[in-house]
Amino acid sequence: MTQTEHILQALQRGERLTPLDALNRFGCFRLAARVAELRVDGHDIVTLRSNTDNPYAIYHLKLPEGQQELAL
Repeated sequence: MTQTEHILQALQRGERLTPLDALNRFGCFRLAARVAELRVDGHDIVTLRSNTDNPYAIYHLKLPEGQQELAL
């Protein structure tokens, strides 16, 4: 299974992924590139930004209409 497939499966399970998660779990150094590939394939992936001194991206699939996102 490819890194992109692993990432998609995690997102489909409702997980939120950070670059560090992707590196530790899937050996993926370029999560943003894998997310871009998934977006090209039609997956609606949302990017959030952390509110820390060293901001990082947090990715998740867009929830179906009517469902609310959880706060970070």
